[in-house]
Amino acid sequence: MNKDGHVETLRWNGREIEMIDQRLLPARKEYVACNSARSVADAIRAMVVRGAPAIGVAAAYGIALEAVRLSEETPSRFTEKMNDGFTALAASRPTAVNLFWALDRMKKRWSENSGRPLADLASILLQEAHDIRAEDIRINRKMGQYGATLLKDGDRVLTHCNAGALATAGHGTALGIFRSAVESGKRISVYADETRPFLQGARLTAWEMVQENIPVTLITDNMSGYLMSRGEIDAVVVGTDRVAANGDVANKIGTYMVAVLAKRHNIPFYVACPLSTIDLSLATGNGIPIEERPAEEVKGFRNCHWAPEGVAIRNPAFDVTPAELVTALITEKGIVDNKTLTDGDLAGFVQPVGPQAEHQAGCLAIAIALKPNAPVNVKQQTVPKMGFQFFFVPASAKGARKVNGVCSHGNSPPDICLIE
Repeated sequence: MNKDGHVETLRWNGREIEMIDQRLLPARKEYVACNSARSVADAIRAMVVRGAPAIGVAAAYGIALEAVRLSEETPSRFTEKMNDGFTALAASRPTAVNLFWALDRMKKRWSENSGRPLADLASILLQEAHDIRAEDIRINRKMGQYGATLLKDGDRVLTHCNAGALATAGHGTALGIFRSAVESGKRISVYADETRPFLQGARLTAWEMVQENIPVTLITDNMSGYLMSRGEIDAVVVGTDRVAANGDVANKIGTYMVAVLAKRHNIPFYVACPLSTIDLSLATGNGIPIEERPAEEVKGFRNCHWAPEGVAIRNPAFDVTPAELVTALITEKGIVDNKTLTDGDLAGFVQPVGPQAEHQAGCLAIAIALKPNAPVNVKQQTVPKMGFQFFFVPASAKGARKVNGVCSHGNSPPDICLIE
């Protein structure tokens, strides 16, 4: 717990990044210290730290720590080993887009300061990691404020997996909404399903709620339909690891099942979703990579094995919930309702505001570049209050060219093309 009595998932001790070892909760609360990109990548892969926002923050610190570790090397050796660090971290968990968002941000910061002495560059990268961590907490609190408005006093809310402080730098996404609702004076009670096979709901969500005296009831994954049919669940709120441009949502395996049940029983299904989790490079959820984890996680837990030797096992860690089942996305910028998602207008909501938008508004038209050979959505859309139109095209589309260089406002988004 930090000085305010809240869960502190990641903390900087002046030399290393320390993370709660989430494999040991709730039996023991211990921190693991990491001092390099490789050690952070190993911690992410082993699920010492998990949850898309927390993984992104951890990765940023991994890059910063690698820069500090290499700051007395030659420039060529520094570059070589830093690139190795980026590669190791990028390979650690494929589904969580926040990981790649954080790595891209750190790489951009490195590029902007590549001519600086290595010790200065390391300090700059470390400050960027600190900033990413602080921003994540602010974003989660903003999402919490928006999400709390959707919950009524007395609501009984189901959540799947753990999208709390343990999955972020602090406060949480889905659980942050519960915290904010309680802080506003609402009486909220939580149903946490256990979330097989890694038991994030039973071990982590239940633990967080107990720590903060928010009423919580633990259920098995196959009980939610029964409780919904009896009118005992008023809303569902989950987190997400990646959202495609059409609003399809990737989250912990079993989320899709909960969404289908919620739709059947006319229960709102909300997704707490920082903007950094929205991946406009993927047209639909079909393009989201789904991590397949070791069979041992399904065979048993820790030292207890219940499956027979020789049985075939599948262990996809995530599934994709179609946008049509999502009542709303809750972001730090506001709430995106189902109509916006199903009308294909999510990209318009995500588009930047301020100087970058002013720069882009001077274009007759822009396009969001998809990966080569990606499906094309040619529906033109006008971005509210910005005046320009955009549509999706493949990165290799004829007549589209990348915006090169940096505009007068210092922005060079790699996914924006001008249409000639």
